[in-house]
Amino acid sequence: MAQQVVIANAAPLSDKFCGSSSYYVTTALLVISITKSKVAMKLKRAITAIVLVSVFAAPVAAGTFEDAVDAHARGDYAKALRLIRPLANDGDAAAQYNLALMYMTGRGVQQDYAVAAIWLRKAAEQGYAFAQSNLGTLYRDGRGVPENDAEAVVWFRKAADQGDPVAQFLLGGQYATGQGVAWDYAEALLWFQKAAEQGHPAARFYLGVMYAKGDGVPQDYVRAHMWFSLSAAQGNQEAVKTLEMAERKMTAAQIAEAQRLARDWKPATQPPPR
Repeated sequence: MAQQVVIANAAPLSDKFCGSSSYYVTTALLVISITKSKVAMKLKRAITAIVLVSVFAAPVAAGTFEDAVDAHARGDYAKALRLIRPLANDGDAAAQYNLALMYMTGRGVQQDYAVAAIWLRKAAEQGYAFAQSNLGTLYRDGRGVPENDAEAVVWFRKAADQGDPVAQFLLGGQYATGQGVAWDYAEALLWFQKAAEQGHPAARFYLGVMYAKGDGVPQDYVRAHMWFSLSAAQGNQEAVKTLEMAERKMTAAQIAEAQRLARDWKPATQPPPR
């Protein structure tokens, strides 16, 4: 049975992204902007706040891996590295992923995105979803590998198909900006929806944006309000501000209906990514 282990208290991608969207207001109309250039810039910031999470299922190495987790949590990165590296060399995907993250963050080693990419690829090629999504971000940003949005999309899709909400959100972002794929709001909406249903706050916010603007879906302030509310409830201050602006364009009945939908909303159940 897989054991989920957090080896560092880093902010999740979604939290980093939440305060980064762009919107404009006129006196008569709520206008929320998801332009290619602006979203691309915001998405590229996500790489700096990766969740160091592993799914460990190899009982033989459990003690060593857990010791590495403990050492990392205590800030003893040298010991964590000493314990993780042999596991990675032996082909353990979780260890390869975590070793890659140590190179990405410069903890216990000199920061080196090229080496991180090597270890991420090893884990990604074994189907490790977290490695796949992070390898995609390296290709998207050109860190340690040549910048290649098409290759980024390949890896985002592999992780997204396994149910990783971060990858689903990032894949939606590629479609929303037309990077590595044809610009397609309907497809962006689909992937934002999948991530939003798993609780990804930035995906919820952008889903609300798309409903408010009518991008890829008929304009619907009630649905937009619902998604803004769900994102705001997770602490997304941008969603709080946008929610207030959306209400100025809505009737009391519409607001009440949106609030009811938010109260009654139930998350979708998906198998956790590997």
